Amino acid sequence: MFIPFKEALVFEYQNQGKIMAYLGIKIKDRFTIRYTHSVHLTPVIEDYYVNEKNEIVQTKETYERFGIGMPNNAIGDEIFTHKGNKYIISNMHRVFPYIDLRVGQVVANHTLIFKGKSYRIADFTGEGTWVRMKVRKINLWEMMKGVNIIGR
Repeated sequence: MFIPFKEALVFEYQNQGKIMAYLGIKIKDRFTIRYTHSVHLTPVIEDYYVNEKNEIVQTKETYERFGIGMPNNAIGDEIFTHKGNKYIISNMHRVFPYIDLRVGQVVANHTLIFKGKSYRIADFTGEGTWVRMKVRKINLWEMMKGVNIIGR
């Protein structure tokens, strides 16, 4: 019951390790975070996958306006393109052990997209909450205490 066995993308309360919600995930699985930028009020789409070390790897970012909080160019081998009203940075390989996220209260509408289905993050974490997203093995007890995003 307390031995971690299931790989999951977890949403922890702040940096305290308390699982609020989880999504069963495997190495090489891809997911997307979509939100509305709070200043520009335009959509931002960030694409990720899980690597062999259970790290989160960003592969692409799509947005419509430069400015506060948005990149203005590609780094290293990344590719920066402009198509229509969209700026795209692709060929990214930005590795994160975790991602801290302040779930939007009014505008952002942070959404997790996995296998073609969308899940509003505030629905299982609450609006305005600081969460830490990371990939790790969880045990049966943690599964029972947290919200299974797909099983909602």
